[in-house]
Amino acid sequence: MCKFYNLNVPDRRSGEINAGAPTLNNTHSDGEDEERPPEQELPSVTVQEHKLEYSYWMWFSRRPPARELSNSVHGYGQALRLVGRVSSVEQWWGLYCHLARPAELPPLSDLHLFKVGIKPMWEDPANVNGGKWVVRLRKGQTGRAWEDLCMAMLGEQFMVGPELCGVVLSVRFQEDYLAVWHRTASDAAVVARVRDTLRRVLQLSSTVPLEYKAHGDCIRANASRTHEEVPATTSTTTANSDQSPPPATSTTPP
Repeated sequence: MCKFYNLNVPDRRSGEINAGAPTLNNTHSDGEDEERPPEQELPSVTVQEHKLEYSYWMWFSRRPPARELSNSVHGYGQALRLVGRVSSVEQWWGLYCHLARPAELPPLSDLHLFKVGIKPMWEDPANVNGGKWVVRLRKGQTGRAWEDLCMAMLGEQFMVGPELCGVVLSVRFQEDYLAVWHRTASDAAVVARVRDTLRRVLQLSSTVPLEYKAHGDCIRANASRTHEEVPATTSTTTANSDQSPPPATSTTPP
């Protein structure tokens, strides 16, 4: 179990990027013609590396126009792009140091660091009965907070084991959002522990609001909204939470 204490963070220098390092240099493209890496493949861990408790996927997505999303899970899934897989501390820094920073990402972009086998979608079996804690951050605060949150998850600082699913960075126009997803919204003890750890890791004062959303509520609300917006003859399915624009009065990320 790696806590990431006393680890040296490598410098991010463009001249050191090798041909095999995953980057987000082309995140503005649609990516439909790209060859996507096999999701089931994981990098091997050498005896010199520090193995993580769990292996992780890093996903990138950029919210498509509403007409392309077409109110479907398929449309959202098409926007997801797998950009890396890590199983050790060294592999994590090798990936992270070559990824675009939050300030470099265009609005409506999202980074998702999730355990292998779990996709950042409401409807994934690991997420459907779960929920997420969300915090809004001003521009300029997100970079360090995102790094700290990723390290806390990889280093098992939440102390909820397999209950934790992943963390999400959502870059928007006026502010950014960080979210922590977990499996069981009905488990009050886990919900409280995730909340308290999130507040501690990001060093948030008690006056900074955190918002909780159960994925089941999001799915039902989205289905109801979709039913009202489309003709009765149109077949509808639910879309993913982190890609739908919030109501004007909402305090949670899209």
